[in-house]
Amino acid sequence: MAAKLRKGDEVIVLAGKDKGKKGTVTSIVPKSGKAIVDGINMAIRHEKQTQTTQGGRLPKAMPIDLSNLSLMDKNGKATRIGFKIEGGKKLRVAKTTGDVIDA
Repeated sequence: MAAKLRKGDEVIVLAGKDKGKKGTVTSIVPKSGKAIVDGINMAIRHEKQTQTTQGGRLPKAMPIDLSNLSLMDKNGKATRIGFKIEGGKKLRVAKTTGDVIDA
């Protein structure tokens, strides 16, 4: 299945403790169907001090399931993603407005 969300996309959380929050996708884990979104699903992780880092209790963004995320359209509202083939290229299209997402 083609990836509907990609690194750098602006997304909104649809379900969970961070419902309604917005953020940018920093990485995608296709094997587990999860994404890491900047500032969303934060957890405290204990890091050991090294020569380069301080260590201690540091907040870290944990993976969130792709089904709980939706792409934000120009209006700042959630939209589903479809695909359209134009000129031999497969393009992502916003379902609400019909606009091409990545040109």
